[in-house]
Amino acid sequence: MPTKPAGSPEKAPEKPAKAPAAKPAGAKAATPKSPVAKSPASKSPARRREPGQRDLFQLDSPLTGEIRGERSLMAFPFFALAKSAWMKPLAYHQGPISIEVRPSANGVATIYDKEIVLYIASLMAAKLEAGEQVEQDFVFTAHDLFSVTGSNHSARSYQRLSEALERLQGTQIKTNIEAGGEGEEGFFSWLSEARLHYSKTRTGEKRLKAVKVRLCDWLYRAILRDRQVLDYAAAYFQLGPIERRIYEVARATGPDTPDAEPLEVDLATFRLQIGYQNPLANFRAALKQIAGTDIIPDYDLALIEGEAPADAGEARGRGRKAAPVSVVITRRALRLSEADPDADTNSSDDRPESHESPAAIDSPAS
Repeated sequence: MPTKPAGSPEKAPEKPAKAPAAKPAGAKAATPKSPVAKSPASKSPARRREPGQRDLFQLDSPLTGEIRGERSLMAFPFFALAKSAWMKPLAYHQGPISIEVRPSANGVATIYDKEIVLYIASLMAAKLEAGEQVEQDFVFTAHDLFSVTGSNHSARSYQRLSEALERLQGTQIKTNIEAGGEGEEGFFSWLSEARLHYSKTRTGEKRLKAVKVRLCDWLYRAILRDRQVLDYAAAYFQLGPIERRIYEVARATGPDTPDAEPLEVDLATFRLQIGYQNPLANFRAALKQIAGTDIIPDYDLALIEGEAPADAGEARGRGRKAAPVSVVITRRALRLSEADPDADTNSSDDRPESHESPAAIDSPAS
């Protein structure tokens, strides 16, 4: 109890309360009034939520729309074509476009880590289409992410998720590609924040409740302002690394209809755009095998050889120059099997092996 200031007057003792007067016989006794409960609003003014503030587990999942991606991320090689850690920097300098990617201690973010970025971009695009306010923070469940990308729900999948988030947050990217009408100098990460929120059972076992991430400014602006977002084929997640990149390049820069002009590019340039790190001869062998399988969703790929030019080197006995090779991509007419939305797809965390030659998986160049 607070003490009274020195010299403050004491209050006179309170008079004892008078006993209530007796009521005349037959008079109704007054019903005692209970104190009126004040509403929370009457006690104190409602606490206003600051802009950008949200409940921790106000989930943005499940994803109800299609998987979609930003066009620049489809057209250019921002991710390593590897299943294991890729520890070397990546670079792409072609025409006016410049991209540098530096690894973290855990390596460069891979084409499989990109699944998380696609999932977040899809959540954001769906909110924008619904007219909702979109911020850079996203909260989702691993269960929904795995269901969308076709991964199983094993303990190993959760471990891979943790490792992928670390690479996405640690990988450093620098590019002169503008996003939302603005350019940036310096490096950024795909995720400026990435956290796994757990609860514990009585036995101490961890249970993952939600994943919370913060999307980088560059990609956030690109999706929010440019609206260059394209949908992905459902079969994308069953493809190997090179097949994924071929599909993305075709989707972002290739023909939109079967009767449109095909995309034709020389083999060396296409190798750079795909982001293949091994020698050109290996890339050519990989493309031949992929073209034979007809595995790229919605697109057909062919290798066209030109005539080898004769030059003075032939006269000097050094042999002929290799014939130039072009990659031609055409839009495939829709097939009945591809039009069936109820087609059965297997869900597995084991990445596809059947459509990949030994050259199709990048390894550090010797």
